[in-house]
Amino acid sequence: MTKKELRLKYKDLRQALQQEEIETCSIAIANQLLKLPIWEKTYYHVFLPIEELKEVNTEFILHILSGKDREIVLSKSDFEARTMKHFLLTDNTKIAKNEYNIPEPIDGLEVPVAKIEVVFVPLLAFDELGNRVGYGKGFYDKFLSECNKKAIKIGLSFFAAETEIESVYTNDVKLDYCITPNKVYIF
Repeated sequence: MTKKELRLKYKDLRQALQQEEIETCSIAIANQLLKLPIWEKTYYHVFLPIEELKEVNTEFILHILSGKDREIVLSKSDFEARTMKHFLLTDNTKIAKNEYNIPEPIDGLEVPVAKIEVVFVPLLAFDELGNRVGYGKGFYDKFLSECNKKAIKIGLSFFAAETEIESVYTNDVKLDYCITPNKVYIF
């Protein structure tokens, strides 16, 4: 399937999920993450979910990171420039939803992209080769391409992998892992 077809399919599949399923699957994804050899790192980039789009609830991942005393980095999007700035999550960080209902830090201590060691990546679909389909704006591909080459990219999905995504672009950045409630995919 093409990226466009997959976007439609997975948006529909996500909309069919009940809130209880989202919470149960999000907890299972967080538990699956504990199996990965990533916990010695310091800086972890986490997305905050757009609840209206029924994204993976990353609250459970935030609890794990806080419990391990790791540095948590959140992004703020600039839709005109199609870029993101990254801020350290602290006790003083104020979060507000932007015009697209994305929860973001209002401001704070900016973190250079080069410091980020692990990125939890939102997605709609992914394939067995580590390709992903997002919302199509290119924010994450641009951000991931700016990251240190050793940064670990981890997709989070409620659903299993597609065999292959047609229409993958050369500037698309592949995942290193994708975590579902039932499986850890390694690419």
